[in-house]
Amino acid sequence: MKGIFPNFEFYFIKITIINMGSITDVPGVRVGHASNFEEITGCTVILFDNSAIGAVDFRGGGTSTRQVDSLLPFHTFGKIHGILLTGGSAYGLDAAGGVMKYLEENGKGLEVGNGSVVPSVPTAVIFDLGIGNGTIRPDADMGYRACENASHSTVQEGSLGVGTGATIGKLLGVRSATKGGVGTSSYQFEDQTILGVLVVVNAFGDVFSRRDGEIIAGVRNSTTGKGFLGTVNLIKSGVKKDMEPFQNTTIAVVVTNAHFSRPELIRIARIGQTGISRVINPAHTISDGDLVFAVSCGNLKDDANTIGVIAAELISEAVIRAVKNAKGLGGIPSWKDIFKDAK
Repeated sequence: MKGIFPNFEFYFIKITIINMGSITDVPGVRVGHASNFEEITGCTVILFDNSAIGAVDFRGGGTSTRQVDSLLPFHTFGKIHGILLTGGSAYGLDAAGGVMKYLEENGKGLEVGNGSVVPSVPTAVIFDLGIGNGTIRPDADMGYRACENASHSTVQEGSLGVGTGATIGKLLGVRSATKGGVGTSSYQFEDQTILGVLVVVNAFGDVFSRRDGEIIAGVRNSTTGKGFLGTVNLIKSGVKKDMEPFQNTTIAVVVTNAHFSRPELIRIARIGQTGISRVINPAHTISDGDLVFAVSCGNLKDDANTIGVIAAELISEAVIRAVKNAKGLGGIPSWKDIFKDAK
């Protein structure tokens, strides 16, 4: 096509995308939740039936993780067997032991001789100690139970699993926040490449609608109020609060059945981060543990830039789905509670 630039050729490639809805639409991906609704905490595991290679991009200033070494550029062994997202802050890292036990029993892991395997389970936590009973955290038994619950079925969304104790908008403290949770989304391209994401939203900032730019979850105008004050507006007006690390986190997992190297996956994760900042503001603060995992578990060929761009869109959508599927717990209202007449 030649237009007003006669010396250049323009080529338009039509890409048809089908919205499928869940990270488990990617072949070989299973997801399981384990929830404690009384103490308001839980964990979510993503298991890979097929060989998987992963990468991670950190943007938050307060991340807390375990066994992410295999995702870093300098690491030799890049295969992973599952990803665990858990509540309980750093205490919740203990839940990874249960996931490793489950995978070991099923023969999944790096073969190290004598019939032994060592599973690789990168783990990241959210801080949910302020909403329920902070002395009860996800442990190895809960991690194991999440694996037992893992299936290829469509993932349940909202306030369960790692999203059980998730909250949004905490400049004035958790009691003025809105309930967060887990969301998922996926797309299939015409060439059969499938891309899926799962997100847990436990953000310091507010979540905004992409349709009209209005706040749909965030700092409320009182502990019983249903109006939003706007975190950025409060900061501009001089409201200050000592922001401690580890108290807020948005974590996304991006999975595709296309094959990518670790450097390509790192780029996909970095592009995907823009999906968080499009609908959460502020994001990536010193008190957020924001990070994105990117995982390749297939052999199809595709373009890392394309996958990254669509991953960002899916992450934004999954954040919104997490908010709109959340349920009020521990005295913290959800979007559904605040917008009872919303469709």
